[in-house]
Amino acid sequence: MRAVILRTLCLVLLALPLSAQERLPAAPGIAPARPDAALAAEMLGLEGPVIVTRVAEAPARWAVSAPNGTAQGVIGSSWEIARTLGYSGRPIDMLVAVTPEARIADARLMRHAEPILTLGLSDADIARFVGGFAGVDLAAPEQSAALAEAGAPDIISRATVTTGVIRDSVLRVGRALALAQGYLDAGRINRVGYERKDWQALLEEGAVGRLRVTMAQAAEAMPEAAPPLEPGDGAFIELFAAVIDPPAIGRNILGQQAYTRVVAALPEGKVALFVASRGLYSHRGMAWRRSGLFDRLALVQGGARYPVLSQGYIRIDKLPAGLPEFKERSLFQVGGEGFDPAAPFTLELTATRGPAQMVRGLDYALPEAYQNTPPAEPAPLWRETWERRKWAVIGVATMQGVLTLILLAQEWIVRRPRLWRGLRLSFLTVTLVWLGWGINGQLSVVQVVAFVQSLLSGFRWETFLIEPVIFTLWAGVALGLLFWGRGVFCGWLCPFGALQELTNQIAQRLGVRQIAVPQPLHERLWIIKYTLFLAILALSFYSMQDALVLAEVEPFKTAISMRMMRAWPFVLFVLALLAAGLFIERFYCRYLCPLGAALAIPAKLKIFDWMRRRPQCGRECRLCEPKCTVGAIDPLGRINPNECVLCLRCQVIYFDPNTCPTLKRRARAGQAKAAT
Repeated sequence: MRAVILRTLCLVLLALPLSAQERLPAAPGIAPARPDAALAAEMLGLEGPVIVTRVAEAPARWAVSAPNGTAQGVIGSSWEIARTLGYSGRPIDMLVAVTPEARIADARLMRHAEPILTLGLSDADIARFVGGFAGVDLAAPEQSAALAEAGAPDIISRATVTTGVIRDSVLRVGRALALAQGYLDAGRINRVGYERKDWQALLEEGAVGRLRVTMAQAAEAMPEAAPPLEPGDGAFIELFAAVIDPPAIGRNILGQQAYTRVVAALPEGKVALFVASRGLYSHRGMAWRRSGLFDRLALVQGGARYPVLSQGYIRIDKLPAGLPEFKERSLFQVGGEGFDPAAPFTLELTATRGPAQMVRGLDYALPEAYQNTPPAEPAPLWRETWERRKWAVIGVATMQGVLTLILLAQEWIVRRPRLWRGLRLSFLTVTLVWLGWGINGQLSVVQVVAFVQSLLSGFRWETFLIEPVIFTLWAGVALGLLFWGRGVFCGWLCPFGALQELTNQIAQRLGVRQIAVPQPLHERLWIIKYTLFLAILALSFYSMQDALVLAEVEPFKTAISMRMMRAWPFVLFVLALLAAGLFIERFYCRYLCPLGAALAIPAKLKIFDWMRRRPQCGRECRLCEPKCTVGAIDPLGRINPNECVLCLRCQVIYFDPNTCPTLKRRARAGQAKAAT
C-alpha cells in the first residue's frame, strides 16, 4: 500500500511541471513597466510637464526632458535591461531613474512574486527598501549603496536573497543607464596626461582620423554634378578629425595656449572636435552663417544623429609649425543627450554639387590610451556575499564534515552509548542555536518550490548563490540524500527538528508521559505531509503568492528565521506544535512537514543502507520500535527509509549487549556452554 502511494506521488510530481508549463506565460514575454510623464516627473523630482521619449537601442530606456529639450534624466526597467529574477524564479521589475549627475533619483518596485510573506514582510516594506537607493552615487555605487542599506530594519536584512537580488539589480541598471546616457563618461577622457607627439604619430595610432575622396571617386558618386567633376587622382576632399580634449592630442595639434583657451570655454557635456580639410570641397560651406547649422557635417553614433552647430565654433587660421598645411581648420563643440565621446562614432560628410549628392563617413574611435578606466562594474553580488559570510560557510561545511565522520563511524560510536548521546545532544544544540538562530540556516519547502519554478522560467545559478549558507546546506543535503537519505538533514541539520527533539528530551526528563500512536493510525497520518507538499507545489504553478500562504504550515520562519518576532497567530501555532511534541516526539516531523516529504521522494535513490538489523528484529524483539525518534520502525522490525532521521537510537540498542534481548540471550547461552 505504501509503495503504491509513493509511486503515485512520484508520478504526480513529475506530471505537474509538464501540465503547468503549458499554462505559464513565458517569462521573456512579460512586458516591462513603462513610466508615463507623471511618474517620470515624480521619480526625478521635477515640477511641471516633462517629455518621455523611448530610446530603443540597448539598453532600452526612456529619456526624460523638459519641454525646451533640456535633458532631465533617464529611466529604465530592471526586467527589460537585466532580466531580474527573484528567488521564486519569477520576474522582479523595478523602474530606476538616474539624473544627469549620475545619481539614482528614485527606484520603484513595479512587479514581483517573491516569498515575502514567509518572512513577515509586506509589499510596502520591500517598496521602502527599493526606494532607499535614491541618492546613490553611481560613480561610487558600493559605498553609497551600503549607506542606503544601513537603515534597513532587521526584518529586511534577514530576507537576504530577495533584497540581495534587488540591490544588485538597482545598481547594475543604474550603471547601465548612466553609461548609455554618457553621465559617467566625463571622467573617461584622460585630461591630464601629456606626451609630445608629431602629426604622423597621431595619425598612426588613430588619435586623428582621416578620410580621402579622390576626384575620380567623387565623379563616379555624382555623375549628375553641375558643373561636372573631372576624374583624377587629386583630392576632392581629404578630411581629418580628432577629439582634442586629451592634452596629448589637443596640445600637439593646437599648441599650449590655444588648447587651454578652447578647453576652458567648453560647456558641461560637450567635447571639442578638431576638423581640418584640403582639396576641392569645403567641409564648412557658407550656409551655416544664415542657419547656424553646418549642414555638411553630422555626428552619427548608435543610430542617433547629432548636428554640428555654429555655437562654440572657432575658425583656426594657423597651426603650430611642423603640422601639415590645410585649406580649412575648424573647432566645433559637439555632444548632446546620449553622445559618448569615448565610444566610436562617425563624422558624416554630405557633399552636394548641383542636383547631385554624395555622403561619406569618417569613422573615429578615441584610442584607449587617451581614456581613463570607466567606473568598475560592481562585482557579482553572490561573490561579495560569499566573501562577507565566508566564516559562516566554513562553519556550516565543518558541521557537515563532522556529521559525515559521525555517520561513517556510526558503528564505533553507537557501541559507546554515552559518547553517542553526548555527540547527538551537542550537535543538535549547535544546529539550533548557531545554525538556526545564529546564521539563519533553516531550509524550507519554499526553496524547493523556488528551484522547480526556476527550472521552468530560466535557471540562474546566481540567484541561488546569493545566500551562501543556504546553498552550502543544500549542497550537503543533496549528497546526503544520495548516500544516507533524508535523515542527514531532518535528523541532524534541521534547527526546528533539533528544537523539537531537545524540548522532548527535557519533557521526558521531567517525567512527561509519552503517547504511543497506534501503528495503523501512525502510518495513515503520513499522508498529510505528502499531500501538503504536493498542494504547495501544485498551487505554485497557478499562484505563487497563494502557495506561499499555504507554506506557512512550516513553523520554521516563525521559530527560527524570525525568532518568534511575528504576529501572535504564528507564534501560537509554533507553541501548539512544540506542545504536541512534548508528548509525541518530533510530532511535526512525523505528520506535517512538507519539506520532509519533499526530501523523502528523491531519497528513494540512496545508494547505501548502513542501518543494521537481525532476523530476530520485530519477531523475537520489538524494543527498537517504541524507542524510534519518529516511529520509522514497523512491527516487523523494518526501518522505513522515507521516515528514518538517522538518530541512530536503534543502532545503540542493536549493539548494546546489556539492552538488546538477542545479544543478552546469546551471552547467556555462551556462559552456559562455558560452564558445561
